Amino acid sequence: MSGSTPFYQKHHRHYDRGYRSKELESAVSQYQSSSSSSYAARRSSSRASASAALSASSGHVVALHERTTPIPCSYTRLSSSYSGLEESRLSPMPKRAKPTYLAMDKENQIIGYVVPIFRGSQEYASGFSDTEEARVKESAGYMARRNLFTSGLEMERTEQTSRKVSMRESAERISLSKRIYENEEHHKRMNKDSLMHAPEFVIKPRSHTVWEKQCVRLHCTVSGWPDPRVVWYKNNVTIDPMAHPGKYKLESSYNVHSLEINRCDFDDTAQYRVSAMNSKGELSSFASIVVKRFKGEVEEALPMPRPRSTDKDGLISEYGITFDTHIVDGFGVSFGREGETMSLGATVIISPNLARYQPEVQWYRDDVLLQPSKWCHMHWSGDKATLTLTHLNKEDEGLYTLRITTKSKYETYSAYVFVRDADAEVEGAPGAPLDVKCQDANKDYVIVTWKQPAVDGGSSILGYFVDRCEVGTTHWSQCNDTPIKFARFPVTGLVEGRSYTFRVRAVNKSGMSRPSRVSEVVAAMDPADRARMRGTSAPWTGQIIVTEEEPAEGVVPGKPKELEVTEATKNYVVLSWKPPGERGHEGIMYYVEKCVSGTDSWQRVNTEIPVKSPRFALFDLAEGKAYSFRVRCCNSAGVGEPSEATEATTVGDKLDIPSAPGRVVPTRNTDTSVVVSWEASRHAKELVGYYIEASIVGSNKFEPCNNKPVKGTRFICHGLATGESYVFRVKALNAAGLSECSQESEAIEVKAAIASPTPPYGISVLECVRDSMVLAWKQPTFIGGADITGYFVDYREVINGVPGTWHEANVKSVSDRAYRVSDLKENRKYQFQVRAANMAGVGIPSLPSGTFVCEEWTIAVPGPPHDLQVTEVRANTLVLLYKPPVYQGRDPVNGFYIDIKEADAEEEAWRGVNEKAILTNYMKIKILKEGETYVFRVRAQNKAGVGKASEPTEPVLAETKPGTTEIVVDVDDDGVISMNFACSNLTPDSKFVWSKNYEEITDDTRITVATSGGKSKATFNMLAEDDIGIYSCAVTHTDGACSSYTLSAEELKKLLELSHDHKFPVIPLKTELAVELQEKGRIRFWLQAEKISANGKIEYVFNDNSLSQGEKYKMNFNKDTGVIEMIMESLLPEDEGTFTFQLQDGKATNQSSLVLIGDVFKGLQKESAFMRKEWHRKQGPHFVEYLSYEVTPECCVILKCKVGNIKKETVALWYKDGREVKGDEKLTFTEGVLKLEIAQISKKDAGVYEIVLKDDRGQDTSTLNLTEQGFRDLMNEVFSNIANSSTALKIQSTDEGIRLYSFVSYYNEALQVTWHHKDSAIAFTDRIKSGVVGEQLWLQITEPTEKDKGKYAIEFHDGKGGLKRTVELSGQAFDDAYAEFQRLKAAAIAERNRARVAGGLPDVVTIQELKALNLTCNISGEPLPEVVWLKNEREIVSDGHYVMKLEAGKYASFTITTVNTADSGKYSILVKNKYGTESADFTVSVFSPDSKK
Repeated sequence: MSGSTPFYQKHHRHYDRGYRSKELESAVSQYQSSSSSSYAARRSSSRASASAALSASSGHVVALHERTTPIPCSYTRLSSSYSGLEESRLSPMPKRAKPTYLAMDKENQIIGYVVPIFRGSQEYASGFSDTEEARVKESAGYMARRNLFTSGLEMERTEQTSRKVSMRESAERISLSKRIYENEEHHKRMNKDSLMHAPEFVIKPRSHTVWEKQCVRLHCTVSGWPDPRVVWYKNNVTIDPMAHPGKYKLESSYNVHSLEINRCDFDDTAQYRVSAMNSKGELSSFASIVVKRFKGEVEEALPMPRPRSTDKDGLISEYGITFDTHIVDGFGVSFGREGETMSLGATVIISPNLARYQPEVQWYRDDVLLQPSKWCHMHWSGDKATLTLTHLNKEDEGLYTLRITTKSKYETYSAYVFVRDADAEVEGAPGAPLDVKCQDANKDYVIVTWKQPAVDGGSSILGYFVDRCEVGTTHWSQCNDTPIKFARFPVTGLVEGRSYTFRVRAVNKSGMSRPSRVSEVVAAMDPADRARMRGTSAPWTGQIIVTEEEPAEGVVPGKPKELEVTEATKNYVVLSWKPPGERGHEGIMYYVEKCVSGTDSWQRVNTEIPVKSPRFALFDLAEGKAYSFRVRCCNSAGVGEPSEATEATTVGDKLDIPSAPGRVVPTRNTDTSVVVSWEASRHAKELVGYYIEASIVGSNKFEPCNNKPVKGTRFICHGLATGESYVFRVKALNAAGLSECSQESEAIEVKAAIASPTPPYGISVLECVRDSMVLAWKQPTFIGGADITGYFVDYREVINGVPGTWHEANVKSVSDRAYRVSDLKENRKYQFQVRAANMAGVGIPSLPSGTFVCEEWTIAVPGPPHDLQVTEVRANTLVLLYKPPVYQGRDPVNGFYIDIKEADAEEEAWRGVNEKAILTNYMKIKILKEGETYVFRVRAQNKAGVGKASEPTEPVLAETKPGTTEIVVDVDDDGVISMNFACSNLTPDSKFVWSKNYEEITDDTRITVATSGGKSKATFNMLAEDDIGIYSCAVTHTDGACSSYTLSAEELKKLLELSHDHKFPVIPLKTELAVELQEKGRIRFWLQAEKISANGKIEYVFNDNSLSQGEKYKMNFNKDTGVIEMIMESLLPEDEGTFTFQLQDGKATNQSSLVLIGDVFKGLQKESAFMRKEWHRKQGPHFVEYLSYEVTPECCVILKCKVGNIKKETVALWYKDGREVKGDEKLTFTEGVLKLEIAQISKKDAGVYEIVLKDDRGQDTSTLNLTEQGFRDLMNEVFSNIANSSTALKIQSTDEGIRLYSFVSYYNEALQVTWHHKDSAIAFTDRIKSGVVGEQLWLQITEPTEKDKGKYAIEFHDGKGGLKRTVELSGQAFDDAYAEFQRLKAAAIAERNRARVAGGLPDVVTIQELKALNLTCNISGEPLPEVVWLKNEREIVSDGHYVMKLEAGKYASFTITTVNTADSGKYSILVKNKYGTESADFTVSVFSPDSKK
């Protein structure tokens, strides 16, 4: 599909005719020039004359249709449908008949469609709605337009009109047209609401099918007011051109909107949606794009379409039409379960759309044509093909292909259908078998075959049961009594002439599976009889069967012919033969005889009933025995001679289970699928296929990816979870069973597929002869995430500097990076390009090479070496690999020179690495400087000299990359020598490649390679001088992970010696001979051998005398653990000496000795006696743990001990200094611990503590000395606890100075602390004091000064290291504390010196009238306070009635000389000075004696 505008958009005023092809444009121009007069007439005529002119032009349209390429039907339908829109909406003209575009013959038969190329746009120039029409008719614009059209008619009638009048009228018409336009625009602006309507697709986008790397454009025309906003979607995801620059292009012009997709690829196959939205609503339209992957080739697996008689242009001669077929809205990868119903469907667009034309619709499964049956129904609805699978079974799994064949070509669409097992009727039962088929059917015999299921239910399948059912009945009978493991079984005992169906069930230890789908119906009859049956016609098989005339009756049949064993298993043997040529008129039957190999005793097998079929299955044969067989014919005339006996056949399975498939390689495909490929089973006869299983990493649960075996070695596993990592494994199967699982693949994350490689580069010529050239190139810088599978070379000839057309040099890819291009012409110039391919496809070609002349080289020196590779890069070394030149020169190459230079150096900087030529194709370069970047080249020499240098390598940085590992040589315990290499940077596609002398090791006769995870081991089978060389291991798909190991003659000798030592070692010992004491003071001598067999022998020796088992010595040898021991009850003085254990295991020996003499012997003897005594002590109540003390965090001392073997009658008595003390009143021995608590320990608690434990079995005593040093240690622990409980030193300001303090949880008077200032002990004075208040330890600094600044510490002494708490009293801390001290000091002074009323005044005074009142109180303050007396808040002045005095500055008196009732009230004294004010209140109540009475 080109990117031009669709032709059906020409009906719009904005239509651009520039889209036309050259042929069409030329035809239109001719048509317009030939009809210019009629066109002018149409411009000036009425609508009726315009219609007539349009009808007259139809002949031109048809003629043009015959000359040009037919236009697709989809375009035609859209054009015609547009012309058929409601006239009431398009134009106010009266309705008229719809135009027809059918091409008719003389008999009015439809022979095709025609498409109008051009029609005037004036017919559609003014389209109005019904409501608008009524309004416009009343407008001046409508009247002016009517006059405009009628004036054209008048002009036609008036033949004599001057040019001046004509020009005037033309100008008036232009003016009127302008007025009409302005009037219409005015009405639109004045009445917008009447024009507003929701978006509507005038022309919808249509679906396309394109090839890869083509461009496609979707168009649509949208109407609506206000102008709609258009958005494009792909699979309901908004298309953003900015996110994919160069991929998508969106255009909008005059309500025509388009989406252009550049260079389509397979991922562009999708459903596209265009959405138009304005304030009145939203509307969407859909179209599909199908991108076909392989252009121009027909799939070989599918049958070709039926040939049709066509002309040279591909048109059907019968119709003259080419059909264009598109399959859209197809079915995707589908998943179903057994027993379900599934429908597959796709929409088919065929253009032109002829009535009653039906294409040929075919469905295929795995390239096999499907026929309608009870299992599958097919339906065609005219535009949609549907396949319904009524009852899914695993046989329905496969690749389904829809094929639409038209008169000219066909289109296909494919997707895979997966069918999973139905839920088992019994939990853990296997899945049902599948593909049950009947083979070799005969009169009373048929072979039933099937395929094993992929799901075994969690336990191996024990076998299969075959059931049969006679057609016409519903009764199933079991054919075999015991399950058979072979997936093929001969069923005998059929009734001739009857038809049967078969099914198979699998069984494991959990139960029986569901039955398989029944087989096709098979009749029990002779195949020859089917062909000879009268009244029936057999289908043509391509064979002509010639039969002899029937012989006369009464003839004894002859010998059967061509007897052979066609199948042999451990359960049965199948014989096959051909009837004899001599036989009677009636039918013949057969007797089968068997004979054990090596004997002449023939035994008839079917003694009772002869068989009718020339096939027979023998059961109940002894497995492992060899038999011969022969057959006799019989009829009414007698029994014939036996046939030739078969060769001896041993009963057993002749068909082995396949070997496990090889390496499994998963490759990314899509975000829900992975391509899994594997190496085919090496030993697999009659292979049926493979099952693939997948497991999420870490789950250890494998699920089948396919339930129907696949025969290839590549499969796409669908239905995987995006982003999860999976591992895969593969099983092969044939009739004998399923193989072991292959090794699990590397884990792969499910995500997008790999990419094709980038172009190769550096094309050079290695050799040139008369008609061929050898090219070389360099590997692409990016291989696309997968191994490069090969290269393709193209060439083109350059003539006079002008390149020609590219031609393929090789059809099949080449794996080497060198190729000989043949069939060139001598002395011609050529250019070349190379493309690399991997699993993702073929990459883009390289840039064209330079121009090379094809002329034969005649130089004497060799050509350049090629394919330079750098490996094993380290900080100072690397290895350079290269291939010898293709062109040898006159003489063979006899050496190579390596050149080196810095990457950024000039050409003159090339210098040689080796002075003498080397013969190998590799060299280790050891002259590098770390951090430098180098390039290398190689030159070859022969007798004639040194040839041209190779192309230089890419720059190489001399560095050892992080994580670089080297090959490690190891010799195991069996003397096996191996090389080991580990790599931690593996990718899913990485593999280890071992080489010798840098050539890959493919022969495993001398070295065996085993790889597991990120480690690979190369083991020497038999190390010898032939193995001397350089061994290297490279890991593919990594950043150059590689290492080498040089096996020289000296290294070989060392390894062989080490291997010999390992093969014949002394018996290794985990421990030497040792001695230990056991319970009751027994002495145990023992050692442990690291590895000793059950045949090992032990000899026990003491002072060169052999010891034997007896009362004194008890020997024991545990062969499982290798522990050897000898036990003695006690040591006597005569046991002093040397003990030796001598070990022997085959040729290996070892011994270990232990010398027990002198003090060592005496110490062991003494300890043994002590332990024996202890054992006796523990027979009664005893101390498990002797008396000890514990200091709690609260500094409480607890004396405790742990006792054992006690009972209810056991008592415990505590003593201090020999006097009994009271311990726990309630002694509980449940925990076996006795305690005595000392709450606040002091010196008086020092003493010797003792506890006695006794009952009728005896007593035990434990003593704890807490005097002198013992008591000091206890107190030190108490002090340590006190110190640890202390808080950090804190600073507190007081009115006297600064105080430093710390709190402890408990204070003991014996605790010694030292205060330090500036790391020196403080000498206490009246100004600096320390003390203890409760649990607070403080240091008071009175009237601090600058000298008191510094670091202070309090040190707690605990007899050990002590503990210090420090605080820094300087800087801001000192300033803040000092300021607070000054503030508190001032506050204290003010508090001491402020005015106060000390007391002496009552609260209430009740006094009789006319009495005298005298009150006195003490006051204080410095300076002397001022005194003021108040009555009812008013100051009282001293007079004759009130007398107020202040004596000695501290006694204030208040006197009322004669009290009267007016003196009642509230009185106050107020004293004040500069430090403060204080008042005291009292109430005076005066009463009259009379009132009281």
